[in-house]
Formats: sequence, structure tokens, C-alpha cells
Amino acid sequence: MLGKNLHVKKGDTVMVVAGKDKNKSGKIIQILPKKDGVLVEGLNVVKRHTRARGNEPGGILEKEAPIHISNVMLYCGKCRKPVRTKINVLEDGKKARVCTKCGEAFDK
Repeated sequence: MLGKNLHVKKGDTVMVVAGKDKNKSGKIIQILPKKDGVLVEGLNVVKRHTRARGNEPGGILEKEAPIHISNVMLYCGKCRKPVRTKINVLEDGKKARVCTKCGEAFDK
């Protein structure tokens, strides 16, 4: 089965466009293609009560919860806003994601 074609990648800077963390931005830590979600650094933080296991202490831990991929957009540093992207084919045949407003490439 083919993998999903998602508009963001690990390490991209994104801005949340819906939900409790609207208008906040951060870097993508992990992509969850089966759940259509992404983990964004420092956003959608939830508290989890954990039991002690072996040498790990128990307690209340804060960690990032997934945000649906439709609620994040790629953040353009040149435009300073969330933008849509299009795909340009470079001279050497490689594809690169490009900002539709200013033309800045995200894949270096």
C-alpha cells in the first residue's frame, strides 16, 4: 500500500490554524500518517498521570498530543504567515515545495 502524500514534513515550521493553539507556531517533531496527525514542539501540551515502572519515577508528565494535519499550515519566514504550497520541478528533475505567495522554496 502506498504512503500518504502529506503537505508537511518532520522539521518544518508550521502554524496552527484551528483549535486551542490557534495562531501559535512550532517545529514538527513527528508525523503520524495513520492518524493524520502531527506532533508540534510545545503545542497541544497535555498532562499524563504515569505509574512508576522499574527505575522510572511516576508522576504527572507533560507531553505533546497530536494535532490533525488539516489544522496546521506551513509557515513562510519571508511572508511571516501560514501559506499554501505548490510543487515546482527544478532543472535537475527534483521536486521542491514552494510558497504560492512569494515563491520561497522550503526544500533546500
